[in-house]
Amino acid sequence: MSDAYVVEVKRSARKVSPAAGRWVREHGTRRRFATKALARQWARVMSPPGRTVWVQDAAPWDGTPVDGYVVGGGARDRGATRNRASRSRSRSRPTGRRAIEVAA
Repeated sequence: MSDAYVVEVKRSARKVSPAAGRWVREHGTRRRFATKALARQWARVMSPPGRTVWVQDAAPWDGTPVDGYVVGGGARDRGATRNRASRSRSRSRPTGRRAIEVAA
């Protein structure tokens, strides 16, 4: 088996990065890299100012023939999946005026 790292460029990356969109139009949605590090480097190059394009590993149960996905979002979106659980826990506690009403 090859050590290549294959990615699929998702719509979110194409929306965020005109360069990624051009690449897909010229070459298709999948790209093969010699290593995952090179895929990540390419994603960084595709990232326009103030926006982020990054490589997300495919889930182990993902049936597609790719190792990862190139996805995009705002500069703060990259950590969103990591922080979602902690944000949802903090939202369950009342804050501000609502906290005062609950305590009364």
